[in-house]
Amino acid sequence: MNELQRLLHAYDAHRAAGQACALASVVDVAGSAYRRPGARMLVTDQGELTGAISGGCLEGDARQRARRVIQSGRPAIVTYDSTDPDDDLQFGAALGCQGVVQILLEPLDFQNPYNPLELLRRWTQLGEQSAVLATVFSAANTAVQVGERLLLTTGGTVLGNFSEEAESYPQLLADARAALAAGQPATRHYAAGPAAMRVSLEILRPPVRLAVYGAGNDVQPLVKLASSLGWRVEVVDGRPAQAQPGRFPEAHQVRVVPLAQLAIQAPEADFSLLMTHNYYYDLAVLQHLLTAPTRYIGLLGPRKKYERLLEDLRQHTPDAAERLQGRLYSPVGLNLGAETPEEIALSVVAEMQAVLAGRPAGFLRDSPHPIHPPLHANVPLVTDNRVDASCSL
Repeated sequence: MNELQRLLHAYDAHRAAGQACALASVVDVAGSAYRRPGARMLVTDQGELTGAISGGCLEGDARQRARRVIQSGRPAIVTYDSTDPDDDLQFGAALGCQGVVQILLEPLDFQNPYNPLELLRRWTQLGEQSAVLATVFSAANTAVQVGERLLLTTGGTVLGNFSEEAESYPQLLADARAALAAGQPATRHYAAGPAAMRVSLEILRPPVRLAVYGAGNDVQPLVKLASSLGWRVEVVDGRPAQAQPGRFPEAHQVRVVPLAQLAIQAPEADFSLLMTHNYYYDLAVLQHLLTAPTRYIGLLGPRKKYERLLEDLRQHTPDAAERLQGRLYSPVGLNLGAETPEEIALSVVAEMQAVLAGRPAGFLRDSPHPIHPPLHANVPLVTDNRVDASCSL
């Protein structure tokens, strides 16, 4: 279950119980911060929390402010600034991050089909489409209200309560399309005379689809770990005794697919792992993946095994090596010295996460670059009305 799924689950439970809620969302960041725009935390009027907007340092203060937002019925924006480390440690939130984080606090109307969580739910129901979510978090001298949103999917669907009549609508829609095409979140400032507003453009991505070929005991911790990241994992094996749903309770699906039927029953996936410990099953899977759009193919076993597989593949597909170039990882996993099934799972899932993020997976201490790239913004983040908070819940 991923973070959004946990939020929706808690939201539905609170709605059924008639318990008032507010949503705290990270909408803008400058400098270093633990969470990025799009991080969310659900707060009830009793102070119950689901989700996180920081490493724990902002939650206590944000919870109290969210409860006041529930009482007032009006959204609020709060800015946590730790750019002066000495001042922050002595008087501020004691974040030690040397960054600025802006949080939008909104009371949730359970009857509003465009409240942020209902809008995100509708996105999940549209199928596996990436999208951009534009959220107004600052507005002055304009009919546009804080909390209005526009959601645009790769399929062209537009949802939300941001009015098409607003003067800024055409430019906002164009900026949303550009952010979605680039796959990069951004912050935009729109001004026309005295009217001004700031909008967060958040990129939404569907769950990673992972196909694991093989249902041995060593696959179990890997499925559990990958599923904990919110990935949709499908387990495929030709052995009915091994491919049992009860052995993989976290998997989205477990299927028995005989070797002869792989070509027509293999799942579509972004990432594929070959962990069958059966040479001919691996060969059949690789033959299928030669023409599949799978961006990552991990092969368990020594390098010599792949060399032999490649020789056999070339007998039917002479350009097999070229078709696998850049997406075949063999031996699979990061060089962590892994030996146990749990250690191997960590090594393999970490490699897939690095590929997913486009990162080299080295030690952070050796990297000259920041952990997260800076947000694309057309104006600097405003740090007026800084809030001091204590690092506690």
